[in-house]
Amino acid sequence: MPTYYGFSTYNRARKFKINDLILVKQDLFNHFHIRRGEKLMNPNFGTIIWDVLFEPFTETTQKLIADDVKKIVNYDPRLRVEDVAITEFTDGIQIEIALVYVLENQVDNLSLRFDRNTRSLTTG
Repeated sequence: MPTYYGFSTYNRARKFKINDLILVKQDLFNHFHIRRGEKLMNPNFGTIIWDVLFEPFTETTQKLIADDVKKIVNYDPRLRVEDVAITEFTDGIQIEIALVYVLENQVDNLSLRFDRNTRSLTTG
């Protein structure tokens, strides 16, 4: 029996109801869409990745991104970070996150691609 229920129209043809881990990952994905400081009445919500996307890909930048990813995942009590891997590709930054779905102690991976050219975020 699902514990968490929600709705999403993202990448859905017919089925809009989602639950549990799918819902939690969608909520996390939505969080990464928000640039830090954009959310009204909550300037610390969101990610810094959109602000560092065009910066040189240095160890310092990678650490900033990794710390930000961990902070965002830890914001949601349903998740815990197992591991974060950050790589640069031709058009942006790819982040691989090993997540633990706390309720069932289930490990799952989430891949995020921040594209410089299209200024978009996709999952892979």
